[in-house]
Amino acid sequence: MKILQKTPEKISFVEDFGESLANAIRRSALEIPILAVDEVEFHKNDSVLYDEVLALRIGLVPLETPKTFTLREKCTCKGKDCSKCSVQLKLQAKGPCTVYAKDLKGKVKPVYPDIPLVVLREGQELELIAKARLGKGIGHTKFSPGLVYYRNVAEIEISKGCKACQKCVEACPQKVLKLEKGKVEVIDKYKCDLCEACVEVCKKQNKGSEGFIEVKPGKEIVFFIESWGQIKAENILSGAVKALKENLKAVK
Repeated sequence: MKILQKTPEKISFVEDFGESLANAIRRSALEIPILAVDEVEFHKNDSVLYDEVLALRIGLVPLETPKTFTLREKCTCKGKDCSKCSVQLKLQAKGPCTVYAKDLKGKVKPVYPDIPLVVLREGQELELIAKARLGKGIGHTKFSPGLVYYRNVAEIEISKGCKACQKCVEACPQKVLKLEKGKVEVIDKYKCDLCEACVEVCKKQNKGSEGFIEVKPGKEIVFFIESWGQIKAENILSGAVKALKENLKAVK
């Protein structure tokens, strides 16, 4: 495995493990339990947004996910919403003001406190109680831990007939190519997203011929994980692998 980037929010690496396994890991990331608002009880809402729209916005606010929480269906309370499987968040606001995610008060905090929820004008009020529970992305996207995707590593071949006109270098949106000493070279093939913009420009420069650049998918896979912030990107990877192993046990 070759690590291209590793931060708490993002991980990208290269591995030759085939598209089937890569897709299985991607899908398994949706089975990682994530905390999100699942129920909202409105006591007062004078804002311009309907209750349903505002509840949807609140549900999509990423919340810090404590390791101590358990899924409702696996909790000892048997779905009665105890402190082990659910948490309440309260919000009270009076206009004129902008209501932010940080105005949700409770034992857990929003990952990004400055997410705007709604604008209240003079005399408008908002009062609600939200209940957050653990859930999985396979049930609703608000429980998704982040963005997980992959693509093939590009194989870029530049033939000897290339005249180094630099048009292909300028056309590449990812800046994968460069002109060095009168020759077009590949800087970083892992950045190439196979858009083939360089190929099209090369063909036009050569008046409809096949051109001198060929871009095709390779055998290796570039895997990307971008966390929404509830858990670290590396934990999404390990959690996805763990979920996949559990599913394979069920098949056996």
